[in-house]
Amino acid sequence: MISPAVTALSQDWSADPTAMPTRRKFLIFGLMAFGQFLALFDIQIVSASQREVAAGLAAGADEVSWVQTAYLMAELVMIPLSGFLARALSTRWLFVASCAMFTLSSLLCGLSWSIGSMVAFRALQGFTGGAMVPLVFAVGFTLFSGKQRALIPAILGTVSVLAPALGPSAGGYITDALNWRWLFFVNVLPGLVIAILCTLLLRIDRAEPALLRRIDWAHLVAMAVFLAGLEYVLEEGPRHDWLGDQTIALAAWASAVGFVLFIERAFFSALPVVSLRPFRRPTFAFASVFNLVIGFGMYASISLIPVYLAQVRGYNALQIGQTIFVVGVAQLGSTAIAAALSQRVDMRYMITVGLSLFAASLWLTSGMNAHWGFWELLAPQMLRGFALMLCIVPSVNMALAGVPPQDLGAASGLFNLMRNLGGAIGIAVVNSWLQDNTRIAAARLSEAMGHHAHPVLDATARLTGHMAATTPDPANALLQAQAAMGRAVMREALAIGFDDVFRVMAFMFIAALALVPFCRPAGAPPPPDVAH
Repeated sequence: MISPAVTALSQDWSADPTAMPTRRKFLIFGLMAFGQFLALFDIQIVSASQREVAAGLAAGADEVSWVQTAYLMAELVMIPLSGFLARALSTRWLFVASCAMFTLSSLLCGLSWSIGSMVAFRALQGFTGGAMVPLVFAVGFTLFSGKQRALIPAILGTVSVLAPALGPSAGGYITDALNWRWLFFVNVLPGLVIAILCTLLLRIDRAEPALLRRIDWAHLVAMAVFLAGLEYVLEEGPRHDWLGDQTIALAAWASAVGFVLFIERAFFSALPVVSLRPFRRPTFAFASVFNLVIGFGMYASISLIPVYLAQVRGYNALQIGQTIFVVGVAQLGSTAIAAALSQRVDMRYMITVGLSLFAASLWLTSGMNAHWGFWELLAPQMLRGFALMLCIVPSVNMALAGVPPQDLGAASGLFNLMRNLGGAIGIAVVNSWLQDNTRIAAARLSEAMGHHAHPVLDATARLTGHMAATTPDPANALLQAQAAMGRAVMREALAIGFDDVFRVMAFMFIAALALVPFCRPAGAPPPPDVAH
């Protein structure tokens, strides 16, 4: 005989998911949000441990970079595809299958025996993890309304920033404490728990398997080539001279062709794999642009600060994690504020303040030098963490509030795709900016040192004397002193390069403010005609 508890757990709410008990709603949402956290956390978890992974798999530096690139390419393809698959398989079975396969691929990554197997399993991990990210947004806006719905963008916004920000430092700590294989084994137990509980609880819609028999394969292949090729170009371009590299140029050409075919099939296919119908709502289109800009600034700043701390200050993974953790603390503190304001304030005012504060935080960071550490970065980072929630919450509300239930999956996939694209573009662009600006700064510093040679020669002489007195090889003291001066110049040039990048990013966020007046809420009356 089936117990009442099991019957209650397995109850089907697909007819009216909003009638589900509130405690069950929050349990489902919490489980899915934790699955989203795992998927986003694993994006950057390997970045601080690539040397250990390369050593363990006998791989070169170029080969091990594919551990990151394969995950991002596969994830980017799945995110917009998730809306179609959720309709075909149901949200329940897509999320459960994705979580289960993510868990299995995490186990296989930890057991990988070569760089080839690792890259293949990381691609599978990214593809299956990518489905969990947009599904939780769609489910949150399906289940909740009113004040409860106001919490959804705030919670998911916090997860979206905290997870990738914690990845590098947590990955470095896990590798130091255990070994690099545990970067993937840590996903197994929570992944199993989430998959089992969601199998029992997540019954909010019904599958339409007939859609799978009518799938537009040309549209699917075009989307995969377009997004995977674009991600490859953005990820590998800064390291290999962009289109000067034959492989990157070929990937860029394939991506461009895939994009054209993707757009053509989106408009003319009887059943497009990715529906662009949500872009018919101007508010959704503007919110997606804002999400692109937010993703650019969020992921670029997340990637830049650890690089500065490692290369300029010489911090280890734990020190980097302690320094950037304040961004997450500020976010958590502003989550409730952002959720409350979203119920009382026009979203346009809210995102105006958010973009302005984010620009101010980037501007403050652009004044750093080679001696900045935790305390100097504290105020700009806390301001950035606070501003992020004032950007993310209104953009999510503008994008998904008022979307018909049948379009929520497609809208969520497209909206999250824009954030990930913004992040991929941001990281690639700022890395190129940083390299170029550092070279320019180094040339200018060298020129200035040539024009003021006496102080430089005096400093070199003093450093040579110190080296001669403290090293066992006085004959090489001058060479060591010159090398030390060269490192100091490059360190200062790198700090100047970071300043220039943060300054340009601040101007970009200020420019985004020009779009705010055009974001009239859905159903808002047009502005009065002054001619009458």
